[in-house]
Amino acid sequence: MDLHLNAPYCMGTIVGVTYDDGVVLGADSRMTIGMLVANDSVSDKITQLTDKVYICRSGPAAVLEFVSDYVRNILDQQTIQFGQPATVKATANLVRLFSYKNTNAIQMGQMGMIVGGWDKYEGGQIFAVAQGGTILKLPYAIDGSGSSGIEGFLDRAWKEGMSKDKAEKLVVKAVSLAIASDAASGGAVRTVTINSDGVRKNCYPPDSLPLCDDKRRRTKTKKTTTTRTERRIDAPKP
Repeated sequence: MDLHLNAPYCMGTIVGVTYDDGVVLGADSRMTIGMLVANDSVSDKITQLTDKVYICRSGPAAVLEFVSDYVRNILDQQTIQFGQPATVKATANLVRLFSYKNTNAIQMGQMGMIVGGWDKYEGGQIFAVAQGGTILKLPYAIDGSGSSGIEGFLDRAWKEGMSKDKAEKLVVKAVSLAIASDAASGGAVRTVTINSDGVRKNCYPPDSLPLCDDKRRRTKTKKTTTTRTERRIDAPKP
């Protein structure tokens, strides 16, 4: 099957962080077609795979929907067969296997995926699915076109043992910073919080973000005062 599609892209920015009792996933909502912004509010880049495992996706929209649907179908069959949902690691590994075996067909070089969730064995976990067929278990992960601008921020701001509220605020701020510096990121910020109690979804509209459009367009200029020093030069006496 050839899935090389010139279709809308969901590039943008995706983020996943762990905290003391679970994980928080976040993403912007902008969809682009080439250099054009197709939509700024409808796109949802966080897709459910099992009851407590979700995937953040960045890349060709149709291809990523296909990958998510395929993996979710396999996981549903496994849940019926074994009587319990797959673990976070098993889910991430299935995403890795499908993506790696179809690298040429689905343009893996333009895709970014983060699998995050909670299971009763290891609690909250974040896995980054690398392009070369590797899954990396990380305390936090970022991907997408806006990820390079927030790597240093997350490296400094993330702390082990964070509370749920602090983790969600961190994700919202990280995506907001990416929106401020990346043209392919924009719109609202969607978050999914997953822990032992269940799943909670939130959507933060653009005007509620820490760096909303009006604020980031405002440039602060420092007024500099130039002091002119005059020196009197006497003409030489004859």
